[in-house]
Amino acid sequence: MEYISHWGYELQVLLQILPQNLQSHLLTENLDDLIEVVMDLGRIPEARFPERYRYLGEDPITNEDLLSVIEHLGPFGDDNRAGIERTLHRISAIRNRSGKIIGLTLRVGRALFGTIDSIRDVVAKNQSILLLGKPGVGKTTMLREMARVLADEMEKRVVVVDTSNEIAGDGDIPHPGIGHARRMQVPQVMKQHAVMIEAVENHMPEVVVIDEIGTEQEAAAARTIAERGVMLVATAHGITLQNLIQNPTLSDLVGGIQTVTLSDEEARRRGTQKSVLERKESPTFEILIEIASREKLFIHHDVAATVDLLLRGHEVVPEVRIKGEQGEWKVEQESEVAKNRQDLEILDHGTAIEKAARFVNVLKVYPYAVNRNLMEKAIKNHRLPIQVSRELSGSDVFVTLKSQLRRLPEKLLEAHQNGIPVLTVRANTFPQIETMLKDMVRRSPDVAGKNQGEGWLDPLEEAELAIEKVMETQKPVELQPQESYYRRLQHELAEQYRLRSRSVGDEPKRRVVIFV
Repeated sequence: MEYISHWGYELQVLLQILPQNLQSHLLTENLDDLIEVVMDLGRIPEARFPERYRYLGEDPITNEDLLSVIEHLGPFGDDNRAGIERTLHRISAIRNRSGKIIGLTLRVGRALFGTIDSIRDVVAKNQSILLLGKPGVGKTTMLREMARVLADEMEKRVVVVDTSNEIAGDGDIPHPGIGHARRMQVPQVMKQHAVMIEAVENHMPEVVVIDEIGTEQEAAAARTIAERGVMLVATAHGITLQNLIQNPTLSDLVGGIQTVTLSDEEARRRGTQKSVLERKESPTFEILIEIASREKLFIHHDVAATVDLLLRGHEVVPEVRIKGEQGEWKVEQESEVAKNRQDLEILDHGTAIEKAARFVNVLKVYPYAVNRNLMEKAIKNHRLPIQVSRELSGSDVFVTLKSQLRRLPEKLLEAHQNGIPVLTVRANTFPQIETMLKDMVRRSPDVAGKNQGEGWLDPLEEAELAIEKVMETQKPVELQPQESYYRRLQHELAEQYRLRSRSVGDEPKRRVVIFV
């Protein structure tokens, strides 16, 4: 593993701010894996390493020792953290009741090339990645290297949201460890979520990098960013995926958890109680990596499927990667989620049948000038209670392209004469057709009672109307609550018109606001 050019210089900078006696003792050690130096008033200082610690001499720390270090630091923020300009070191303070500093933790910061060799293929997927692991295991170091690789080698627009300047160092000039990635500093810890949103709205990143998502507001901001189609790379408080699922504050990062009441038949088929836990929506992060140690990783390539399996009581086997004796990384164990997913799909099929029971009949849809194959693919992918009809007679809904409304083809007039509701899709693309069908199912109990001229408003049509109003009045417009899939499309549409947008509220009433 190669150090960034001035790592040796940065380590010397940290050593030089320490009292002379501490320096002397540290120089007798191999400092390549030094994690932190601890200085507490009236106690013997310690140097901490991954698997051990060492006392630095026999003399307890004095107030003079603490002051001699503090005078070389930048100002402490409201999180009691400070740094040394142009370095990655983080110094955290412990205060007494009157606010006086009586202890310091000097955390060693490193920027290392090759830190993500173990997951380079995962990073290249362009999917959002969440890192979990205990303190000191190297999460921030890996996060920093991912920012550099994404910016320099993969040539993406990367913005680092840096709350304690731990990712890109203290001072106004970012540390070279993040490469060409840009850095936005967070003035106060409580404002991290606001800076996350600001980064997306003002600077058009393709990737946002965040260290330590820990609050509901930050989790909500992360979801908003993901809905905008931006790749997220972040760490969170927790050690395993199971921990995260059980954390009510952060479970939204992996899709959120809700209690669902099953029918008697479905409960018997599953062999469960009637009240079960299920995933609420799509996860904010598609991939999750548990950092067990610097030599071992557990990778969940499909967070949605993994969470579903865990909630159904299945044993989940992630991919395991280990570091060999020669420094090479290899896959020790393949993931079995893909195999177990078949069982999950069978269970989901039962859920789909249960959902279909809410409708008097399966919806029969007659497509005109709409790609039938794409429609059938969307129905199959989402197991929708829809049948593509080849005859207009007996159909519940007539679906056509919006452009066909101006041409008034014979089949459209026939549907109108027979009182069959007409729905339109803007283009013959899979996302457009998929959105229309899912919205049809969601609103289908109302179909039978609607007249042709009263069709419901497509989420994208609603967004288009809102965009026109915002551009005309310069005032924000709030859209109707939608699922995350539709919200993402609405965000993307607003961006095309160079307008800003934000998701607000909690599920199931979470919605998009479009503004200038």
